[in-house]
Amino acid sequence: MTKHKLFKLGAAAALTVTGVSAITSLKTARAANFTAIKRVKINYLPGKGLNIWTNYNKGKFMGYRAKDGTIWNVAETAVDKKGNLWYKVGTREWIEARYTVDVGMDTPASTNAKTKKSTAKNGVNNVISLGTVTKKSTKKSKATKAKAAKVKKAKQIVDAAVKKTSKKSTTKKVASTQAPSKAGAIVALAKQQVGKPYAWGANGPDSFDCSSLVQYIFKNAAGMNLPRTTYDQVKVGQTVYQKSQANGQPVSANYLQVGDLLFWGSESSPYHVAIYIGNNQYVNAATPEQGTILQTMTSYFAPTIVKRVL
Repeated sequence: MTKHKLFKLGAAAALTVTGVSAITSLKTARAANFTAIKRVKINYLPGKGLNIWTNYNKGKFMGYRAKDGTIWNVAETAVDKKGNLWYKVGTREWIEARYTVDVGMDTPASTNAKTKKSTAKNGVNNVISLGTVTKKSTKKSKATKAKAAKVKKAKQIVDAAVKKTSKKSTTKKVASTQAPSKAGAIVALAKQQVGKPYAWGANGPDSFDCSSLVQYIFKNAAGMNLPRTTYDQVKVGQTVYQKSQANGQPVSANYLQVGDLLFWGSESSPYHVAIYIGNNQYVNAATPEQGTILQTMTSYFAPTIVKRVL
């Protein structure tokens, strides 16, 4: 079996080995040296592990899982043919993004464990090693310094990106220069879809469900490739409003910009999405009875989350 480089933060206990009857041994999996683009925490089921796959498209289960609550570095993101977002956490190891939550790049890792032995019912021992294990203290010291330097550099890159984004969001010119051509094109194309039927799982252009309408409009009007499902779309962009952090107060139109994505439900389980087109109105593929319609925002049916992607 080939070696795999897992971009895991923390202890070896983050992995669980399964399917031992089909696996006679697992070779050492070592931590890779790389610059992470983000860090995520497994948010699956308490006491359960998230399957790790060989690929984001028709991949195979690798026989081990990422435990719930553990933190991982992400080297790459991808969207599969069904529109689901995936994270690459190793040389060819992938996990589904919908079962993770973002954490800061400065989030402390668990205590690093060199090895963990898991004994199967048939007596086979599988050893998984995370981190570089060296016998000589001088080599270990150099490896530790090199790793610290890489983490510091990655943090500097992230801090610079956050500072740049923050600066843009506080500049008054942003509202007037917020890709007006894209915003206008999104509004125009969204209005053109009004009257088309709703069909769950449909991808357009003749019929849509709520998330496929969003994906279709942003791709064809703005050239943006958004994820396919509401579970993944809610993870994209900047959060400008969240009801749970606004003392239950509904969002005001004064905070909204054309092209903002409006979500209903929680951030972990959104059940509906729409596109804000200005003037306190939004376009959405509502229900099979209503189809794709233009609606006015009300306090009775107000969005709980607003994400800005333009």
